[in-house]
Amino acid sequence: MAKGQEQAAPDAVLTRIGQVAMLHHAGDREEARHRFLGLWAEIGEHGDPLHRCTLAHYLADTQDDPEEELAWDLRALSAAEELTGEGRASADPHAGTLAARALYPSLHLNLAADYDRLGHREAARLHLRHARTAARSLAPGRYGEGVRASIDRLALRLDRADRDQDGPDRPEPWGRPPRQRP
Repeated sequence: MAKGQEQAAPDAVLTRIGQVAMLHHAGDREEARHRFLGLWAEIGEHGDPLHRCTLAHYLADTQDDPEEELAWDLRALSAAEELTGEGRASADPHAGTLAARALYPSLHLNLAADYDRLGHREAARLHLRHARTAARSLAPGRYGEGVRASIDRLALRLDRADRDQDGPDRPEPWGRPPRQRP
């Protein structure tokens, strides 16, 4: 067997998602959103959960409306849970587990930030706790340090909001966020 052939072939859909993410990070948010939505139309709501999770995770960041951003972040979390078998019996508990688990800290952090922007502080705190717990499994390095620093910044912002608030926090009774599909 030739050197390198034993490695899995690259995933073309994830490669395309990554290319559009680079476009977004370069500053073309509108075009990135348009291309991400085109990819979503291709893979559909019943496509590969890793593709849906990754795509929805990036698509959320291109939204102008905070409620739309929340909806895409919820789609990403739902797809990640399909991969890991969270909340259901999984036929193959190892399929996609590592990739999804690596995304959990960021998925929950994004949801916490979404809920904070929408004024749902209790839901924000819940997802921030999930993000902090999931971040414990991240390997040392730039990505893990960045996620943990973002978690700490959001925690400080929520604490400041609590101190600055005139009255008691009266969030809607949020527990686990509802699952949403496009």
